[in-house]
Amino acid sequence: MSPSSALLSTQALDARYGDFQALFGIDFEIAAGEVVALIGANGAGKSTLLKSLSGLLPVSADMVRFNGQPVGGSAPHQMVRRGLAMVPEGRRLFTGMSVDDNLRVAIDQAPAAGAGSSARTWTLERLHALFPILKTKRRVPVESLSGGQQQMVAIGRALLCQPRLLLCDELSLGLAPLVIREIYAAVPDIAAAGTAIVLVEQDVALARRASHRLYCMLEGRITLTGRSSEIERGEIARAYFGAGHAMA
Repeated sequence: MSPSSALLSTQALDARYGDFQALFGIDFEIAAGEVVALIGANGAGKSTLLKSLSGLLPVSADMVRFNGQPVGGSAPHQMVRRGLAMVPEGRRLFTGMSVDDNLRVAIDQAPAAGAGSSARTWTLERLHALFPILKTKRRVPVESLSGGQQQMVAIGRALLCQPRLLLCDELSLGLAPLVIREIYAAVPDIAAAGTAIVLVEQDVALARRASHRLYCMLEGRITLTGRSSEIERGEIARAYFGAGHAMA
């Protein structure tokens, strides 16, 4: 894939928190409808990369391109209008509001989203088909939901912004295995609707199964990339932990 054919790409992306440099020369790309996993241990830089892509961290304009246009350093609301949405770690739902109210916040913003497209790929009806429990719980305050149900609301809220690219930060964090499987079962349907997905994930096996390609990060750098089904476990272990480590 060339950067010109990518939906989103970065070139020599550096990112800082004040004087501390967190990312070093990141080259990353994802095509329309593709699912790409971003793996690495805590502190590897995965969430920092998502923040750089979504406008939450300042970077140079030419370091990030979306649909061929330099967009690095754009404000988060501008990135949403262009067609990028994020499911943040911790979900960050609006407590004191029902499931439906949380979702309608995104619906109210959707006409300005989706990179200028008037078509609505995601509606409440389609979202209810993807996660039926959200229809059952539509009038329930979000703080009364289980962790997995709250994650479904967070994903649904992002989808209702009509994104061309969905950034997902640690979808499985703190959830039971059965719930994780239910949430990840929706990933192929989201991608089939034309939405590209970046999955930040610490569970390597889960990340490989759910994605077409993966990138591994270590200490703010990309240490490995390739097709998820073709990369061997030993390669991932060396990239994930550094040389001299094995994966059980």
